[in-house]
Amino acid sequence: MIVLLLLSVVIILVYVYFNGKYNENYWKKRGVPYYEDNKVLGPYWDFLTGDRALFQIFYDIYKKYPNAPAVGIGSLVTPSLYVTDPTNVHAVMQTDFASFSDRGFEKNESDILADNILFMHGRRWKLMRQLMTPLFTAAKLKNMYYIVDKSALDFVDYLKSNPDTWERNTFDTLTTFCCAAIGAAVFGIGEQSTYDSPFLKITRAAFYPSWWSNIRFSISNLSSTVFKLLNLKYFSDYEKFFIGAIKQLLRQREQEKTKRHDFADICIQIQKNGAMKDGETGYEVIPTDELLAAQAFFFYVAGVEPTATAIFAVLIQLGKHPDILKRVQNEIIDVYAKYNKQLTYDAISEMQYLDKVFNESLRIFPPIGFLTRRCVRDTVLPVGNIKVKKGTRMYTAIYEIHHDPRYYEYPEVFDPERNLSDQKSEFYMPFGNGGRICIGARFAKLQAKSALAHVLRNFNIETVEHKGGLRFGKDQVQLRMKNVDIKFTPRY
Repeated sequence: MIVLLLLSVVIILVYVYFNGKYNENYWKKRGVPYYEDNKVLGPYWDFLTGDRALFQIFYDIYKKYPNAPAVGIGSLVTPSLYVTDPTNVHAVMQTDFASFSDRGFEKNESDILADNILFMHGRRWKLMRQLMTPLFTAAKLKNMYYIVDKSALDFVDYLKSNPDTWERNTFDTLTTFCCAAIGAAVFGIGEQSTYDSPFLKITRAAFYPSWWSNIRFSISNLSSTVFKLLNLKYFSDYEKFFIGAIKQLLRQREQEKTKRHDFADICIQIQKNGAMKDGETGYEVIPTDELLAAQAFFFYVAGVEPTATAIFAVLIQLGKHPDILKRVQNEIIDVYAKYNKQLTYDAISEMQYLDKVFNESLRIFPPIGFLTRRCVRDTVLPVGNIKVKKGTRMYTAIYEIHHDPRYYEYPEVFDPERNLSDQKSEFYMPFGNGGRICIGARFAKLQAKSALAHVLRNFNIETVEHKGGLRFGKDQVQLRMKNVDIKFTPRY
């Protein structure tokens, strides 16, 4: 028995050694430096065994190889490349999008809620993207704004009615708001508060970075084959409740004649139009209740924590810069008076300084620290002439570029006057970039700015950093600011 155990250990060690050497040689043959701290699991080893967010570990690699256009990293037997040069990142995201159109996430067929636009790839993703995009046009957002505004007003009432939230658990308070707001956009609103939502617990559970979710996430990135063999699922615990809720909603809406301009309206129209068909290939997708439920779940996946992070980023910065806070509040008051004491869609759109503050805050704290892609055809990255084979997993720097003094003078300084609206897209990517840029970015920004305008009109704020200062949670791709809160003080 002991001999067998020792033999197994030796076999594992030999495998680890040769696998690491293979990974290292693979990239060195292509003229790419290799991250040697763990040649088999790369940054995932530090992520699983440490207490830091994955984006922070990538940032360490970024600083270790400051002049490299890309760095090879361990990822079992899947070639993986961490892309750091902005031109190469731009190629992956946009200019050579046809070669990197997949996010690289695999799902098992029985994982119903994972069959959404975030995880889809190929023709299926293209069809769903085309059908979902109309929900976020300027005209649709303007029609939908009454939902956003109602959610923001309810948020102010929620804060006023819960003074225990004024100095603690700010991020949890913001996720509560975002969950309510997304729920209103998906399910519509009535006379009751948008906070009467059964989905908050589900949303928080779906994103809580537990040891098991971190392991599952790491396996999905290290080896799609292993992920499928183990039949791992992302969201199976929430299928019964969420799919049941969507089915009930759609049957109810089929009986109504009033347009609410929300997600459910889009779903009803999609189902009335029948099978979704790709004109070039004839590939079809049937818009079942389950498929549409997966898209609705996507809005929660993509819309709650990232939007809460964006709002939190703005509040943190304004709470540390009272002069900038005062200027934002004066703009809100002036526009509020101009629009007859209403914060309409046009009023929010007119707040240019709030927009600058929002954009600069997301440069410092982008909701997502990095993005993943998978190469779907052999290609070459322009800087360094790096050959990339089909199947290679790509990691693209975002937080790192936002904080690099080569692209931003004094990057740690909060300066809303930076002209980020004219900034090259390869340098500024809070919502990603290219063909798979966040489809709901415009909605998220509108929702965040509306909430900020309503809250800052009613409250003064101050940033409170607890002992040890601001830290980040151990998260997979997102930034979660910890050890910091906002102190709210009513203005009226």
